[in-house]
Amino acid sequence: MSLTLKKLSIAIALAISLPTMTSAQQKIKKPVKVIFDTDMGPDYDDIGAIALLHALADQNELEILATVASDAHVDIAPTIALYNRYFNKPHIPVGEADKTLAPSFTAKTNWNDVLIKRFDSDLKNQTFPAAVDVYREVLAKQPDNSVTIITVGFMTNLAQLLKSTADQHSNLNGMDLVKKKVKNWVAMAAAFPQGKEFNVFKDSVSSYYVFQHFPKPILFSGFEIGDKIKSGAKIASKNDQNSPVSVGYKLNLDQYGEKPVKNRSSWDQTAVLIAARNPEDYFYLSGKGKIDVAKDGSNIWIPDDKGNHQFIIHKYPYQKIEEIIEELMMHQPKKK
Repeated sequence: MSLTLKKLSIAIALAISLPTMTSAQQKIKKPVKVIFDTDMGPDYDDIGAIALLHALADQNELEILATVASDAHVDIAPTIALYNRYFNKPHIPVGEADKTLAPSFTAKTNWNDVLIKRFDSDLKNQTFPAAVDVYREVLAKQPDNSVTIITVGFMTNLAQLLKSTADQHSNLNGMDLVKKKVKNWVAMAAAFPQGKEFNVFKDSVSSYYVFQHFPKPILFSGFEIGDKIKSGAKIASKNDQNSPVSVGYKLNLDQYGEKPVKNRSSWDQTAVLIAARNPEDYFYLSGKGKIDVAKDGSNIWIPDDKGNHQFIIHKYPYQKIEEIIEELMMHQPKKK
């Protein structure tokens, strides 16, 4: 083969191989930066959601920037801190909801108090900063258009954030700070195409305001999604007395309702899953549109090609998603 032909062959080989290398490099995905906003108490699927959050963080799929409470009950922020500590991430900021604005209650089983006293009783005496301050401080430090907010509770904190003014953390008001730093919001909220869902109507004033004014894309996991996906039996049956995930599920599956149940709906876990991973790997996506929330917290869906909202729709048999969620909930803390 002549020298010219050899050079041509090398050039062709490089031209063929380069796209493959570039394609492989593009598959390397950076962890999704998230702020996790949860009511962590009235129901107990929040336990599964925070277990997923930490499992996905340990797999380098998420970077947990902060965890904030949207329920102002005295045990909610400590419960969040308990799980952060259990998963060996005590450094994650925890914020508490405004007691004058947010709903304040927990479950009849009083599971928050039970778990705190059993696993980390010193948290009863710990003080936590305001959730809105945590939001502002964390967002101000992040690259532009980089943060995903996950809410699996009330909209109180986000309403406060949007209405907040410049402070020591940023000279931007809340609306401009969100526009600059937030990439998108994933919300376990509402029902589609219409309904009246707990997370929305419990603080309907905040919901009414936030869904009208939030300036970035919102992806919803509605009530009808997690309601059909059941989980908890696997981690509860493990009966791991050193795990607040296992103990929390067993306690609530046995006592939360009028009679013991095997599993619980997985509303909150679905939001964490689709925030970390490609939603279309698990669900169909609706067309674009916008959610219209009434002052009583009820909602309807309005299709609109110029809208900034979407919601997920069941694609697979429920068992397929249940198995994925259950496996992530079984995750053990990474060793220090």
